[in-house]
Amino acid sequence: MTAARLKTTGRYRVPAPAQATEIAINNLKAVSRVLDRDQGCAVPVRPQGAATSSTDCNRSASGTVALMSGLDRITDINSQSLTVTAQAGVRLYALSEALAEHGLELIGNHEMTGRTLGGAIAAPCLGPSIGNRHGSLASSVRSVQMITGGGKSLTIGAQQKNLLGAVRSSYGMLGIITEATLNVQPQTTFNATHRKLTIEKFCAIADTLSMSDVGFRFALLPHRDRVYLDLRRYLSDPGQSGQTYRMPWKIKDWGESTVLPHVCLSLNRLLPIQSVRYRVIDSVSQATQGIVNSRFVRTGNNGTMQGRTASSIKRVLYSTWCFPATDFSFVIAAYRDFCKANYERTGYRCDIPATGYRICRDASSVLSPSFDEPMIALQTMSTQLDGWENHVIDLADFAEHWAGVPIFSQTRSLRAEYARQVYANRLSHFCKLRRQMDPENRLLTPFMAQYFQ
Repeated sequence: MTAARLKTTGRYRVPAPAQATEIAINNLKAVSRVLDRDQGCAVPVRPQGAATSSTDCNRSASGTVALMSGLDRITDINSQSLTVTAQAGVRLYALSEALAEHGLELIGNHEMTGRTLGGAIAAPCLGPSIGNRHGSLASSVRSVQMITGGGKSLTIGAQQKNLLGAVRSSYGMLGIITEATLNVQPQTTFNATHRKLTIEKFCAIADTLSMSDVGFRFALLPHRDRVYLDLRRYLSDPGQSGQTYRMPWKIKDWGESTVLPHVCLSLNRLLPIQSVRYRVIDSVSQATQGIVNSRFVRTGNNGTMQGRTASSIKRVLYSTWCFPATDFSFVIAAYRDFCKANYERTGYRCDIPATGYRICRDASSVLSPSFDEPMIALQTMSTQLDGWENHVIDLADFAEHWAGVPIFSQTRSLRAEYARQVYANRLSHFCKLRRQMDPENRLLTPFMAQYFQ
């Protein structure tokens, strides 16, 4: 059992960890210097973008952190070849805004768009899939430029399909990505409709939705027996264009990712009686979902959807597990029962609705969480730190029982043994390649070593 799985008792004080050296990266030479053995930078060396990871995959008590946000140039947008080339530090929402000026958009819809492009390629960047065409953002990558742990510059493209598949979702363990070229598409409008359901009614349609072409995202309030469902379908005529408005989606994003967490934090401070506090919090959550999923949020495209920034996410604790889409009706009912039973047993529960969305099968990266089949990503969120670590340990036990697939950058309290069981031969293949590209383990942190060594 790893240290992350140990429950806290409050009996012992843990000393503050030492800090790694941070180096701001503003040009390609700075990346080379960080990875140059002769420069004497402490190892492990870790690239870091927006620091939105919920695990310690990019953190270490020692070593060097390469802050990549300074590499923020978009070098080319090509409307003829439908590609965009940008440096690794560009934020996804900035990239989306630049593409929109050319009538283009990223392929697929993606959560947490405050992330940098390099981080979104190196760790799964997921969102609601409409149909079966698009997985993670990394699946649209045509080529990457990177510098390996040994300081070697590489350009990896379609000709090196296997290597490119390993670099996608490689968690920075093969090298530091400095630039990437992605496929993009003309802006495509989808219709959005919204439903409020009981969990039982959602279970009755979950399997059908999961295996259809419709995209969906939902907010789940297990203690109020409510699911707020957002359904998305492309317009029937591929050449048809619909008028979309960015502002309703911005208001929706602002309400869910900024206002609601702030309100929950305030209520946790102001209302000491737990039963009263949670009744008020759940009422606010229901009202928020009712407002932001209004009839005005009815059309969109991948450009209008890219609104959630890293700063909003940082205020929220989260852990994500992916579950097979074919069995999700059973999983969601079991998750409701788990939340209620865990609250009765421990007195801890999340104060923010859990969110989920369907992701299609995506075998474009070796460590894709949906490599074998479509999945439903379920993200548990809370603003309450006291009791959170114990809660995610229990959540991990629940997820293992229901064949959950972890994401190394987003899944808390993941057992190494279970990760090896789930990823199996793919993880072994990746580890062999990692040892070839980084034989001295210069890019391997102690946290990631428990899974990849």
